[in-house]
Amino acid sequence: MRIDNNFQLTYCTNIHPGFNWKTTFDSLKEHVPQIKEKVSPNNPFGLGLRLSNKASEELALNGNLNEFKQWLGDNQVYVFTMNGFPYGNFHNERVKDDVHAPDWTTQERLIYTKRMFDQLAALLPEGIAGGISTSPVSYKYWHATEEATKLAFETGAKNMIEVAIHLHNIEKETGKYLHLDIEPEPDGMLENSDEVLHFFADYLLPIGTSVISEKLGVNTETADEIIRRYLTVCYDICHFSLAYEEPIDTFEKFAEAGIAIGKIQVSAALKILSNPSGNDEIWKALTLFDEPTYLHQVTEKVDGKVKTYNDLPIVLENKREFEELRAHFHVPIFLERFGALDSTQDHILKVMKYIKDHPVSEHLEIETYTWDVLPSALKRDLSESIIREIDWFVEKF
Repeated sequence: MRIDNNFQLTYCTNIHPGFNWKTTFDSLKEHVPQIKEKVSPNNPFGLGLRLSNKASEELALNGNLNEFKQWLGDNQVYVFTMNGFPYGNFHNERVKDDVHAPDWTTQERLIYTKRMFDQLAALLPEGIAGGISTSPVSYKYWHATEEATKLAFETGAKNMIEVAIHLHNIEKETGKYLHLDIEPEPDGMLENSDEVLHFFADYLLPIGTSVISEKLGVNTETADEIIRRYLTVCYDICHFSLAYEEPIDTFEKFAEAGIAIGKIQVSAALKILSNPSGNDEIWKALTLFDEPTYLHQVTEKVDGKVKTYNDLPIVLENKREFEELRAHFHVPIFLERFGALDSTQDHILKVMKYIKDHPVSEHLEIETYTWDVLPSALKRDLSESIIREIDWFVEKF
C-alpha cells in the first residue's frame, strides 16, 4: 500500500507456510484479504510475496499464474516485491545455515531467481518498480580457505551479472524496471556495508563490466550503469543493527559509492543490555528465544570491532560478562522491550526519520518471520499481529 506518496509498504509472506504453491496460495487466501480490510480498505494493497523454488515451479504450471493474477485483481492486491532468499521450506523444520542453500555459486540459485523475475514481471502493475531480495552470495563458513572464498565471490558475481543482463532485457521488452536486492546478514559472505562495497568494487563491477560489454555490445561506462541499476542492496534494519551500523552512516556510504538500495526490510533484533545488579534474569529471558529452526547469531562490539557468535546457544552456554549483545531474532517491531530484554526498534525509528527527507528506496517490507517460534507470551493471532505491525509503522511514520 502507498504511504506518504513516496513509498510502497507491505509485509513479507515468508511468515506463512509456503513449501509448494498450493500451501502458499491457501495461506494468502486465508490471511491477506482480512489484513487488507483492516490496513487498506479503500485502496489497493501491495504484497511482499515469498516463493520457495517448488512453489515458483508450480506457479508456472497449469494456468496457476493466470489464476493468481485474477485473484490479485479481484481482491485489489498487487505484488511489487518478492523474497527470493530462502530457496526451500522455511517453516516447521530445521533451517539454520541451510537458508543459504543453494547459494550463488550454483546454477540452481540462478535459475530460481531468473524464473521468479519472469513471474514478478508478469504480476507487477504498470508504473511501479519491482524487486527481489536474495542471499549475500553464500554462508561464509562453507568456504574454509581464502582461495575458496575468492572463488565463491567470483562465481557469485558472474551469476548475479547474468541476472542483471536478464533484467536489462526484461526492461527493454516490457518497460518494467526490476532489481535484485542483495541482503547482507550475520555470517553471510556479506555482513556489513564495507563488505558490500568490497564485493561491488572487487568483483561485481570489474567482472560485470567485462561480461556485459561483450554480451550486450556496450562500452564499459554503460556496462557499469547496468550493474548499478539492476543489482542493489536490501537494507534489513535488523541485520545492519547487528553490525552496529548507524543508518545515516550506511545510507551515505552507499550513496557515495553509487550503490542503490532496492528494498528496506523493516525488522528489529533483540538487544541485551547488561544489568549492573546481575544478569540472571536476562539469561533466563534470553533462553526463551533459543529455538531450533533458525540461526540466531549474537553480535558484540569489542574494541571497536564486531564479534559474531554463530548461534544463540553458544552465548547461553558461556554466560560471560558483557556490556551489550544483539541477537539475530526478528522480534515484533511494535515492542521496544521484552521483560528483561530490549529491541533495536530505535534503528527502525532512525530509518523512518532519514528516509522522509532522503527516500533512498520506495520499497518498505515488514519482515518479522518468527511468529511461530516466539516465546508463548508474545504469540498472538497471526493476522492481528501483522495488522498491528503495519498500523504501528504507519502511525510512527
